[in-house]
Amino acid sequence: MSLALVLAYAALVRVAVLALLWSPWPRWLKAGLALGATVLYFVGHDAVHALMGVASREALPERFVMVAAMVEEPTANRKGALYLWVRPLHEGGAEPEPRAYRLAYTRKLHEQINEGLKKGRDGVSQMGTAQVRTGRGRGFASWLQPGADEQEVRIRDLPVPQLPEK
Repeated sequence: MSLALVLAYAALVRVAVLALLWSPWPRWLKAGLALGATVLYFVGHDAVHALMGVASREALPERFVMVAAMVEEPTANRKGALYLWVRPLHEGGAEPEPRAYRLAYTRKLHEQINEGLKKGRDGVSQMGTAQVRTGRGRGFASWLQPGADEQEVRIRDLPVPQLPEK
């Protein structure tokens, strides 16, 4: 699948280069084509990473079931990271397939995740909530979509469903 995407992108770049070199188009249109191909490269790069299963740096869903987690503690050379595999919760229940997310390391969340993993091994399902932090200065264009670093994440026990009375 990823080879097909790479080949498709290579074909698109070839057509763009031919259009830039041999077409009688005005310079502003050629510049737009070059800019569009450049932007498409970065979008395609992220799409290929998502297909390969690389953990997403996007914001977590507002409500989710924690399936698994892995903690990479910070060292002198690395910042550390928290990896969560979650299933988003909706009104009808959780989605069937989990998705991997990468979060910046914080000691508080590390402790919550460890506690959740212990309870999960004991058979107590864990759910989480993620809310966007407010009142912080954020980087360029981060208002378009909050990333995982701008969220307050809490892990707790999944409530037991209440069955209706007979």
